[in-house]
Amino acid sequence: QVQLVESGGGLVQAGGSLRLSCAASGRTFSINTMGWYRQAPGKQRELVARITRTGSTNYADFVKGRFTISRDNAENTVYLQMNSLKPEDTAVYYCNVDLDTAPYVQWGQGTQVTVSS
Repeated sequence: QVQLVESGGGLVQAGGSLRLSCAASGRTFSINTMGWYRQAPGKQRELVARITRTGSTNYADFVKGRFTISRDNAENTVYLQMNSLKPEDTAVYYCNVDLDTAPYVQWGQGTQVTVSS
């Protein structure tokens, strides 16, 4: 099993920045892609950004140019640097990893990000 612990959420004013971290432990050798999703109240969970083992990234259009995903494979940690935050970025942010073995996907517990106008 892989355990994920997220940190870095909080309350910030519009235009501000936050950095989320997600540290993995356990069978980390099975981790492939790492990513961040978010879910706002009354909305479906949506992809924010993902990064492969080799560093290839993809972003949702609504965060391009504002958010940057990165990972430290030695520390089994993925980061999400969020700049120029907007009130519509308010959501619970979930860390997600794809695994080479069952259960193939693992989610973190989520961290709240609130952006005030």
